[in-house]
Amino acid sequence: MRMTLPLAASLCFLTTPLAAQGEESPTVAIEAPEAELPDGLEPPTNAAEKAAVAQVYRIARYDGGPDGLNAVIALAPDITAQIRAARSRHTTLGGRTVLVKDNIETRELPTTAGSLALANNWTRRDAPLISNLRRAGGVVLGKANLSEWANIRDENSTSGWSAVGGLTRNPHAIDRNTCGSSSGSGAAVAAGFAWAAIGTETDGSITCPASINGVVGFKPTVGMISRTHVVPISHSQDTAGPMTRNVFDAALLLGAIAGSDPADPATAEADARMIDFTAGLEGATMKGVRIGVLVNQIGNRKDVRKVFDAALADMQRAGAELVEIEYDVPGEMFGAEFTVLLYELRTDMAAYLASLPGEDMPRDLADLIAFNLENARNELRWFGQSIFEQALEATDEAAYREARAISLRLAGEEGIDRLMREHNVDVLVAPTRGPAWTSDLVNGDNFNGNIGAGSLAAIAGYPHLTVPMGAVERLPIGISFMGGAWQDARVLAIGAAYERARTTALPQPSFERWEPEPLPLD
Repeated sequence: MRMTLPLAASLCFLTTPLAAQGEESPTVAIEAPEAELPDGLEPPTNAAEKAAVAQVYRIARYDGGPDGLNAVIALAPDITAQIRAARSRHTTLGGRTVLVKDNIETRELPTTAGSLALANNWTRRDAPLISNLRRAGGVVLGKANLSEWANIRDENSTSGWSAVGGLTRNPHAIDRNTCGSSSGSGAAVAAGFAWAAIGTETDGSITCPASINGVVGFKPTVGMISRTHVVPISHSQDTAGPMTRNVFDAALLLGAIAGSDPADPATAEADARMIDFTAGLEGATMKGVRIGVLVNQIGNRKDVRKVFDAALADMQRAGAELVEIEYDVPGEMFGAEFTVLLYELRTDMAAYLASLPGEDMPRDLADLIAFNLENARNELRWFGQSIFEQALEATDEAAYREARAISLRLAGEEGIDRLMREHNVDVLVAPTRGPAWTSDLVNGDNFNGNIGAGSLAAIAGYPHLTVPMGAVERLPIGISFMGGAWQDARVLAIGAAYERARTTALPQPSFERWEPEPLPLD
């Protein structure tokens, strides 16, 4: 982000959390000048406005410069006006601020997906999920950085990098990766830049950055939230979802943005499935809950296993029954998924680009590939576009339909559904990911440890919640809770019960480079 704000102090605002923001929302003192409020902000007159001013100055302090997080691409030009409009009527969110991943359209800012090809993509329209957010009293604080094109451009990418926003840095260790593709959303929430953020996921793009940045991330059932006016990858797997500091806030934000959309057939059931997702969370308990522990998905890192074992012990002490499940994910599932993603990337991207107003816009995947070649200095310096190129050739509809049937069966009917039924469990758990790796633009990402089972929920379209459970050498680790289709409320309740039972101390962002934890004195 290239915004700079003066920090000469004459007035100190305190981010006093609103009651429903949750107990874990941080109180952060930020110095802000009286006379130099940035565009879109006016002198605050209430707690919500004071919180927004403090967040903007926190962004100015920690997001820019050579060691800044690069989590925020742009700020909205009308933040105070949005808050006052939200507070002028009775709303659920009451002016709470939300950063929106920059592949979701908002009327006041361009939507770039991190690519220079869409730098001028200012449609002046809200995605339906953003219209829902505003009706519920949410405030679009700005746009969050992301892995360019939601990390679907190349097989050797570096998560968190986009040509528009640069490389997103992890607030817990700024030389470490944020995962992706909702990289800026995860980093921003961890850094206290907004009350919450909205990310999107096709496979891991909410849950991985949430885990690695030490925040809560919820990928709902596909069809709970509209995908209209969201830059797509796959209509079979894409969904938006909340990224917050606690489970209650995730449930609150989910209720604000969910709902049916006539333009998105997958959401036909959403209105009928809508409830108050926060109901009962404060009293949610682990007593009698049967937890299916995916033992083969814990991975081969002893340090991650130690953190996970402590989380299991917390749940057991709180009254949960642990059921160990031996299960190996079929390799065929991933190959079939990739076939689906390639085919739908080509068709869904063409449909989205064709909907864009204005002239001289790319209209299909071939146009994007050509743009990248013409602008290779800025777009292709660190990695290529091999997945784009493969998708351009993915035209076999029969093979695509067969692959979708296979991947859906293996992840859903023979995956999560069978495991939950045969073992009579309420939810499946595993570590979400390992600790953050060192960001390396030259060599790309370094996923390690064979950790997690989130692809099952992603491919099946089922709910997946990640909740912070501890750290390895000050680097956050999350635990995944997965359930069946439309079991969103149940998954959130179990996650909230674990959150309450958790005894492990969580790391706090340092905004510095990673250092090993000091060894205890003998």
